[in-house]
Amino acid sequence: MGKFVPASTISTGRKKIIYVDDMNYNLIAFKKALGQFYEIYTIESADKMYKLLENINADLIVLDVNMPDVDGYKTIKNLKSDERYSSIPVIFLTSNVDREDVVKGLSLGASDYLVKPFDAKKISASIENIFDPKKAAKNSFAEKKNGAPSVLVVDDSTSMLRTIHHALHDQYNVFLISKSEVVIDFLQTNKPDLILMDYLMPGLSGFQLVPKIRALPEYAKIPIIIVTTEGTLKNVSEAIALGASDFIKKPFEPKELNQKIERHIRITNELKQQSENDFLLN
Repeated sequence: MGKFVPASTISTGRKKIIYVDDMNYNLIAFKKALGQFYEIYTIESADKMYKLLENINADLIVLDVNMPDVDGYKTIKNLKSDERYSSIPVIFLTSNVDREDVVKGLSLGASDYLVKPFDAKKISASIENIFDPKKAAKNSFAEKKNGAPSVLVVDDSTSMLRTIHHALHDQYNVFLISKSEVVIDFLQTNKPDLILMDYLMPGLSGFQLVPKIRALPEYAKIPIIIVTTEGTLKNVSEAIALGASDFIKKPFEPKELNQKIERHIRITNELKQQSENDFLLN
C-alpha cells in the first residue's frame, strides 16, 4: 500500500499550521504525524499563539477545546472578531465528543471539528478540504431515515451546513445545499417537510428565494425558517411578509433549532390532517 501524501504539499508548497494544545504529548504526536507535509508550529496556550501570529502568516490554526486560562471556544471567538486573523481557518481537535460541543464549535466559525485520537490521514483529509475548496463537501446530500421528516438546509457556508447537520441528523433526513441557485431545481424532484435558509447568500439571497419557493403550488405552505446573523425587527418583518414562517438567529442553540423545527412540522401535519378530515366529511 502506497504512502499517504497530501496533495497540497505537491501543488501549493508547505502550508503553515499552528497547533494549540496544553498537553505536550499531543503537540509532539501532531508534529510527528504531519510535520513532513506541513510547516507545523506547536504552541501550549492561546497567549503564545497570538505572539506567534505577529511573526508568521498562518494558513490554518488547529485548537484544542479544554485548555487552562483561555479555552478553545473563547480563542476562536477572539480570532474571528479580530480582522487580522478572522480569515484564518480553524479546526477543533479535541476529546469533547458530545453533539452539543460539536455544534457549538462549528457555530463559532470552525471549519471542522475532529475528535481525538487522530491519525494523519483523517486530519489531512480535513486540512485538504480547507486548502482546496474543490474537495469540500458536495453541494447536497441526505442521510435516509425511514419515516423521519426531511429538512432542506440552504447556506453558502460549509461550516454552517456542518453545524446544522450535526444538530439535526439524529432526528431528520437532512439535505444540504450550498448554492441557492440550484434550490428550485432540487425542489422539482424532492419535497422536504421544512426548509432552513440563510438570509445573506451570493447568487440568490434568502429573501429572493422565499417568494420563488412560495410561487410553486406544492410549496405554498411548507415551513420556511430563515437562519440569519441579522435578526432585527425590520429583517424579520420583511422575511415574514415575503412568506417565511419563522427565523432563528446565528449562533443558535441546537435545542432551540430543534424545537422550532419540531413545532412547525407538527403544526403543518395537524393542518394537513384537519384538511383531509374536512374533505372526507364533505
